Amino acid sequence: MTKTTISQVYKYVDQEVTIGAWIANKRSSGKIAFLQLRDGTGFIQGVVVKAEVPEKAFQSAKSVTQESSVYVTGKVQKDERSPFGYELLVMGMEVIHHAVDYPITPKEHGTEFLMDNRHLWLRSRRQHAVMKIRNEIIRATYEFFNEEGFSKVDPPILTGSAPEGTSELFATKYFDEDAYLSQSGQLYMEAAAMALGKVFSFGPTFRAEKSKTRRHLIEFWMIEPEMAFCEFDDNLKVQEEYVAHIVQSVLKNCPIELKTLGRETENLEKITVPFPRITYDEAIKFLQEKGFADIQWGDDFGAPHETAIAESYEKPVFITHYPTSLKPFYMQPDPTREDVVLCADLIAPEGYGEIIGGSERIHDYELLKKRIEEHNLDMDAYKWYLELRQYGSVPHSGFGLGLERTVAWISGVEHVRETIPFPRLLNRLYP
Repeated sequence: MTKTTISQVYKYVDQEVTIGAWIANKRSSGKIAFLQLRDGTGFIQGVVVKAEVPEKAFQSAKSVTQESSVYVTGKVQKDERSPFGYELLVMGMEVIHHAVDYPITPKEHGTEFLMDNRHLWLRSRRQHAVMKIRNEIIRATYEFFNEEGFSKVDPPILTGSAPEGTSELFATKYFDEDAYLSQSGQLYMEAAAMALGKVFSFGPTFRAEKSKTRRHLIEFWMIEPEMAFCEFDDNLKVQEEYVAHIVQSVLKNCPIELKTLGRETENLEKITVPFPRITYDEAIKFLQEKGFADIQWGDDFGAPHETAIAESYEKPVFITHYPTSLKPFYMQPDPTREDVVLCADLIAPEGYGEIIGGSERIHDYELLKKRIEEHNLDMDAYKWYLELRQYGSVPHSGFGLGLERTVAWISGVEHVRETIPFPRLLNRLYP
C-alpha cells in the first residue's frame, strides 16, 4: 500500500493510500462516519461507509476520539465540495494512540485558555493556516534575497554591551561579564555588508518593552538586510520589491490557508510595485487636516496616526524623512536639510502599522563620531562600528522587517500572538 501525506493525495486519485493522521473532529450516524483528518501538511475528510468496511473498522471510526492518532487506508476521490478538492473513502483504520479528554473542543474557548494550551491550539485549522502562511513568507524571503544576490549572515544574539541604554534590553550573565539579548542585528550586518556586499539576517530579537498592544511581542523575528553602495532610493526599491514578492507568493501558494482564515484576497492582489511615498512633513499636514489637532512637527506617530494615513492608500505607504530627533544616531542626514534624516517607515494597510523601518546609514567617520557623542553613548562600545568608516567606507543602507506583524497583515489576523508558534508577551512565558 502506498503511504503518502494529505498534501500529496492529488497524485493518487482513484488509488488506495495510507496516511498517518490525527482526528481533528468527527461526526457519525448509523450508516456513515465523517472523520476530519489532519497530518500537518493539510486537512482532508475521511468517509467511512458501514456497508463497505468490516464492522470492527466502522465501530473503530465511530468510537475514535478527537486528536487520537491513526493510520487510515482508503481510496482518494475528487470532491468539488471540499475546500481541498479531495476526500478519502476509508477502507480501514488502525488507532495508534487513543486520546482522552482533549481540552480544546469544537466549542468556543477564551483567549487565555487557548494561550495556556498553545501547545495544543497550534493543531487547529486556523492556527495551522497562520503557521503555513508564516512558513511561506519565510520561504519566499530566502527565495527573494538569494535571487537578488544576497548572502545570509547570522549576527550574535548575545551582545557584550548596551550602548543605547538597558531600559528595553534583557540582561544576563556571560560568565563573569554582563551581556544582553539582541534588539537588532543591524550594526553587525553593516560589518558583514562591508565584507560581502549585500547581506541579510533572519533571527530572533528581544525587546523588554512593557506593551500590551496587539502589535507587540517581547520576542519576535526580524529580517534585516544591509547593502553596500546602496543609497536611500535604492533601499526603498528593494523594500517594496521584497514585500510585493512575499505577498504574491502567499497568494500563489497558500490559497487554502487564506480561505480558511476568511482573508479577502482582493486587497492583497493590489500589492504591486511601486508603493506610494509621503514625507513626514506631508504626513503631519495630512493628520492635522484629518482632525488630529494635537500632532505637531517633531512628534512621533502612534497607531491611530499610522492607521489614518494607511487608510488613504490601497498599498503599503512609505513615510520618509523623519526628524533627526526621532531617529537613532546612525541615520544619514538629508543633504539638503540637517533636521531630517534619510529614513522611511513602511506602513501596512488595514491598520496593521509599521512593518519595516530602514534608512541610509552614516558613512562618514567624523559625522558618526559626532552623533555618538551627541547621544552620550559609550565611545568604546562603538569602537569597532566606527572602524567600519575608517577602512574603505561607502554609502550603505538597510532595513528591518518584523515577521510577525507582516504575517498578521497578510493573513488578516487581529493580534500578533497568533502569528508566532509560542508567543512571549508581557505576562506570558508559558508554555
